[in-house]
Amino acid sequence: MKQANSNGSRALTAAAKAQDVLRNAGAIPTGLLPSAIEMSWARCLGYGLDNDRTTEFDPLERVLLSEQIEKSRHLLTHAQPVMDVLFEQIVDTQNVVVLANNAGYILHSCGDPEFLTRAEKVALSPGVEWSEANRGTNAIGTALAMGEPVAVDGSQHFLSANRFLTCSASPIFDPHGKLSGILDVSGDHRSSNRHTMALVRMSVQMIENRMFASAFNEMLTLRFHARPEFVGTLCEGMAAFSEDGTLLSANRNACFQFGQNLSQLRGANFNSLFGQPISRLLDHLLVRPQDSIVLTLSTGVRVQARADFRPSHLRRHSRLALQRQEAAAPSAAHAPGNTQPAATGRSNCPMERLQTGDPQINAVLTKVKKVIGRDIPILIQGETGTGKELLANAIHCVGPRAAKAFVAVNCAAIPEGLIESELFGYEEGAFTGARRKGSVGRILQADGGTLFLDEIGDMPLSLQARLLRVLQERVVVPLGSSKSYPVNIAVICATHRRIRDSVSSGLFREDLYFRLNGLTVMLPPLRARTDLDALVASLLRELGGDNPPSLDPEVLALFRKHPWPGNLRQLSNLLRTAVVMAEGEATIRREHLPDDFIEDVEQGLGFPRHAPPPAPTIAHAAPAATSAAPPVVHDEPAPTPVRQDAQSTENATTNLDDLTMQAIRDALARGKGNMSAAARELGISRSTLYRKLQH
Repeated sequence: MKQANSNGSRALTAAAKAQDVLRNAGAIPTGLLPSAIEMSWARCLGYGLDNDRTTEFDPLERVLLSEQIEKSRHLLTHAQPVMDVLFEQIVDTQNVVVLANNAGYILHSCGDPEFLTRAEKVALSPGVEWSEANRGTNAIGTALAMGEPVAVDGSQHFLSANRFLTCSASPIFDPHGKLSGILDVSGDHRSSNRHTMALVRMSVQMIENRMFASAFNEMLTLRFHARPEFVGTLCEGMAAFSEDGTLLSANRNACFQFGQNLSQLRGANFNSLFGQPISRLLDHLLVRPQDSIVLTLSTGVRVQARADFRPSHLRRHSRLALQRQEAAAPSAAHAPGNTQPAATGRSNCPMERLQTGDPQINAVLTKVKKVIGRDIPILIQGETGTGKELLANAIHCVGPRAAKAFVAVNCAAIPEGLIESELFGYEEGAFTGARRKGSVGRILQADGGTLFLDEIGDMPLSLQARLLRVLQERVVVPLGSSKSYPVNIAVICATHRRIRDSVSSGLFREDLYFRLNGLTVMLPPLRARTDLDALVASLLRELGGDNPPSLDPEVLALFRKHPWPGNLRQLSNLLRTAVVMAEGEATIRREHLPDDFIEDVEQGLGFPRHAPPPAPTIAHAAPAATSAAPPVVHDEPAPTPVRQDAQSTENATTNLDDLTMQAIRDALARGKGNMSAAARELGISRSTLYRKLQH
């Protein structure tokens, strides 16, 4: 830091010397100023500005300022929350965060109160124009003139009135590549910090990404990066496409990865950028909308990608693909000597795509097809990672509500104190910390479409009555409101628990269970399925692009021996890692697999690792819910438990509670007290783990 301050002092000294030369000789010296500042000073002389004269400032009248704000409403909406976050990072540093539009007018500012008083003296306040022609060399105006980030320190400012400032500014470009405004941090030059510009540029990336996502929320938006961990961060590339694959726009990170600027990319299509038709990506979204996909750029670089797309568009894509295949099917079906069933679009139907040969899965799909569109609630049971959300999404996509929203809520992932407001919404001021203008809630977001309640067995008992009322009366009353809103939804629920056991133990309302239990189906764990080879081949096709790698026979043998405690999710993640490790090779071999996976197989683990020990058999006692993976649940109703006396029931419950708590203590000990690690090991949510520890 001492070195940085020393460099800054030398720069200020050079700028002060340059000011003296300009004052005495009337010319700009060469070699004393950064080139960007030197060119800006030259422009200022061209504007006829006097560097020692204090210019007057005349803020816009309120009506005119309102007009400027309205013109930049989209920018301000997405920039203001980012500015608040930025200010929190530099609070108490004598700085002010400023947003200006593309004409140089300040729209909004926030900063330390003490410094704001000084800033107002030089008009760093809303309504004042900070273009170079008006205020000389300054970060806002110079960044506007250059279209690039710029820092202006102390005497580098052309006008003497501004020389107590140090300013870092970066231009903000709208989703179509047009300069939209400037984000600036200004402070006392004595507090100059070389990290300020980095914070400003990161904040600008955040604003641009927010604007991009908002502008193309109706279109297919692809988020991608060569490093998977960067997808979902500020560094991700974002590209928007029309349904036919035409590129609509791309953010700056995407342009960098494509190796072209936005003007060069205009007119490009998905096929030219990724070497495959967009229909392949749409097929992937139909079946695994939550999973990433590996794509290859035209430069040869492989990237991890995630896509957002409206369900109605996917539905239309599925329907068109089905029609195309049905039109082509008769000639193949009636060809002489053809003994294979004709193709009927199975590969493009999200429901049929789940059929990879396992008879248990086929039986589940046969059942759910009969109730789709019949207003019959569906309850999907199965271990974590067996594909419950994939099935729910497929049911939605082939049903009559496909054109509307599919809203998924994980009841175990939301803290207990927030799940009520998340589901039902709230009015402004309903509680401390509530957002301005309130929140509509996930149930109303699903109006007309499908509400998927994942891990319904973890919903707090206090909220179950409210959910039951919504399902019975079809109205929602947000928190803090006296008004009810009608809602029309299809409900699909999922859980890894046996809800009947939770009902017996009083943890789940019986009336809600019967309201949700229109059709209950069970997804088998991966270790019990017979289609492992087909699943692996399907996943490799999705992850490996046009030339997916094959599996070495030794690797396939390891896969067949593994118990797959994480089920399809574990298999998908393992293959994704293996594909990356085997990049450029045609075959995935043993050395491309994670060490812990091979260790599990070699130790001959036949049960999910670290699972709590099974409960001892207790005669005539109904099994209680534990954190262990549930046994296979058949669709037929369970036999009525034999009546038991109160004492034996109490003893059974106590024994099970003791075993559960011992498993929790062991998991916490192995994780050295890490609650998240313990919850993952036990296969339960963190909120559920907290509740069990409190009892």
